Order: sequence, then structure tokens, then C-alpha cells
Amino acid sequence: MKENAQYIIGRNSVREALRAGEQIDKLLVVNGQTDGSIKELINMARRNKIIVREISRYKMDEICAGMGPDGTTGNHQGIAAQVPAFRYSDLEDIFNLAAEKGEDPFVIVLDNIQDPQNLGAIIRSSEALGAHGVIIGKHRSASLTPAAFKVSSGAAAHIPIVKVTNINQTLDELKKRGIFAAAADMGGQPLSTANLTGGIALVIGNEGSGVSKLTKDLCDFLVRIEMSGKTESLNAACAASILMYEKRRQDLVSL
Repeated sequence: MKENAQYIIGRNSVREALRAGEQIDKLLVVNGQTDGSIKELINMARRNKIIVREISRYKMDEICAGMGPDGTTGNHQGIAAQVPAFRYSDLEDIFNLAAEKGEDPFVIVLDNIQDPQNLGAIIRSSEALGAHGVIIGKHRSASLTPAAFKVSSGAAAHIPIVKVTNINQTLDELKKRGIFAAAADMGGQPLSTANLTGGIALVIGNEGSGVSKLTKDLCDFLVRIEMSGKTESLNAACAASILMYEKRRQDLVSL
């Protein structure tokens, strides 16, 4: 096996990759895994003329080392798909998807999100709640590693993920194309009073420091989630999901 090979691990993630027609070089299965869902995935792979190989559990654990939370071994569930390095989309793919659906562009912009688990969870919510794409930075940001792909439960195969050199320049481009930018920030207006209908880019900031000042200055407005408990802030992925849900709710109400 190539040392630089990329892997999608876990049954749900592998299933979604197969269904989406992702390029898979080979399917790896732990020796002796014969239950129904594994057989289903093997049959799907063979129908698509994908090589299936059995390997030891030790070898599978070795492949998945570091893919779990805090660098632990990823929960492979006895199966992994060896794939080429993830192919990122272009900004235009986001606009094309919105046009295909007849919707105003809804974009998630991640400003220095560094935890692959958060990235994967945000991608999963983005796809589920109707966003047309997720934009991440090339520097000081988590990439779509196999661990992040697994947390996304395969959603990364169904939504454009765009990696850009400069988040602020990309926000400028989005605004030139008629999209309003709203950054999540504790100093923003309450979510209950914010208008998120139409073309919107939701900007989610770093897990510790939030959205950077320069990026906030570029945004049209700031928005905060009203908290009623003693907890002062939410995990980036949780906050993103709440904001995305409210955006979708407002769009549905406005129809």
C-alpha cells in the first residue's frame, strides 16, 4: 500500500462514497468480516469493478492510526476505501449547484477552523440543511482528511468543498456576486432579529478566537445565538448547525 494513500473509513462513510460514485482504488476489509452490511458494501464495490482486498485487523488499525479524536485510531468498523487525495471543488461549483436547485446561493465560510472533527460535523450539517458549498482556507485550517470525511458521514461527497488561499478575498468575490456575509460573533445582533433570507454566506470562526477582526470587518452584519443557560458559548460545529437551521427556516417561511 502507498504510504501517502488516503482512506475513507467506517461503513456509512464508505457506503456514501460508493453511492456518490467517488473514485475508489480498492476496498479493504478485515479478515473474517462477513455480516450483512459488509457483504452489501463488498457487492457494491464489485458491481463497480473495484478491487476488494482482505487484510488483518492489525493492518487496518495501523492504516487508521491517528484518524480518531485526539489522534486515536479511527473507528473503521472493519472496512476502509483507499481513495486518491480529495478533489476540492471550485467556487463556481457552488453557484452552479444553487442555480440547478433554483435557489439563492447559501455558502458556509470557515475562518481558521482547525479541528477535523468540527470540520466534518459542519460539512454534514451544511449538506443536510441545504447549503450549496463550504469554503475553507489553505492556511491555518483543517483540511478534508479521512477523519473529517468520516465525521461528515459521507456528506463531503455530496456538497462542493472549496479550498481558497485567502478567505477575505473570497468574501469580497461573494459580495460582488450579490451575497450578503454574516459572521457568527458574540457581539452581533440576536439571531431572532437577523434576516438570513436570500443569498447568504455564514462565516464561522476559529474554535478559540472566533472570526478574525479583518474578516468581521468585511461582513455585512454580525449575528449571535441567544443563550439562556450558564454556558457562555457553543462548539463551532453546534453553533454553525443552529445558524444554518435558522437560515433554512427563514427561507421556508418566506416561500
